[in-house]
Amino acid sequence: MNFLNTRLALRKAVVGATVTIMIAVTAGCGASSTADSEAGNKDVAIGGQRFATADEETAKFGADQDKDGVFPRTVAHARGTTTIESQPQRVVVLDSGELDQVLALGIKPVGMVSSDSADAVPAYLGDKAEGIKNVGTINELNLEAIAALKPDLILGSQLRADKTYDKLAQIAPTVFSVRPGFPWKENTLLVGAALGKREAAVDLLNKYQDAAEALGKDIEGDPEISLLRFSAKWVRLYANKSLIGVIMKDVGLKRPANQDIEDLKAEISAENLTEADADWIFYSSYGDPKATGEQAAIDGPLWDKLDAVKQGHAIRVDDDVWFMGLGPIGAMEILKDLRENLVK
Repeated sequence: MNFLNTRLALRKAVVGATVTIMIAVTAGCGASSTADSEAGNKDVAIGGQRFATADEETAKFGADQDKDGVFPRTVAHARGTTTIESQPQRVVVLDSGELDQVLALGIKPVGMVSSDSADAVPAYLGDKAEGIKNVGTINELNLEAIAALKPDLILGSQLRADKTYDKLAQIAPTVFSVRPGFPWKENTLLVGAALGKREAAVDLLNKYQDAAEALGKDIEGDPEISLLRFSAKWVRLYANKSLIGVIMKDVGLKRPANQDIEDLKAEISAENLTEADADWIFYSSYGDPKATGEQAAIDGPLWDKLDAVKQGHAIRVDDDVWFMGLGPIGAMEILKDLRENLVK
């Protein structure tokens, strides 16, 4: 069980093992390219030998300082250890998860990347991310643009940018998680450790946990929830090893058998859309709905046959939040969406 799933465990995490358990994780050197932009390390990508344990591995990381705001500090992370001399002020983030986490901890990064199929700034972050400079995409970092910003901390992951870690570390102290996604709680604590705000990160996660448990108590019955996402290359049902899969478990929501699996997702074809059915369907597109096949599916013959659609329980959600938020702000927005729809 993920030790971050209870408030007690979160509190213990603050005063738990520090740099005495630091471990240098040997990074894989393979590269892959998928619609998820999993280009950094095959080992930690979907199906890789370290994929399923990314949360457990990340939970071992942290700083040699328990108290917030104390520097210098040495942080153990997925690529070894990094010493940060003073409180970071100019932070560059290499994925939407780190962007969400840093903003949630009260710091506006000076640089960020965009995904290949989304706006540079996720809409749900609004004014919080206004004015942050773009430094490329998840797949193609602009190292010159990053260096020009003179960062004092770079935050990313092995999954996204493993091959460029050494170059990034020459620009500024660089701290990597194993991967974004389902280890979002552990990643939030790691970011907090690097920023000297780990206690604040624990408080954020406690507030989330309180909200998730309260929501679970307020939902009547035992509705089954399906998570459906379209792209130009695939149609996916999201499972337990995803941000939203973790949130579903925290709330205590039942999942269809084809999604209650220890993986990121199960892929289906448009011809098998009935496999997405449940009491409720929350769906979105990674890109333009006309290009992803979402609109064609809704206009097609199978959509209206789904029980969730017949009951008015097929809800379109913001893809930026549900599938790309990957941090405390996005998680709280998802809980809000669930409450608005599932609580009478």
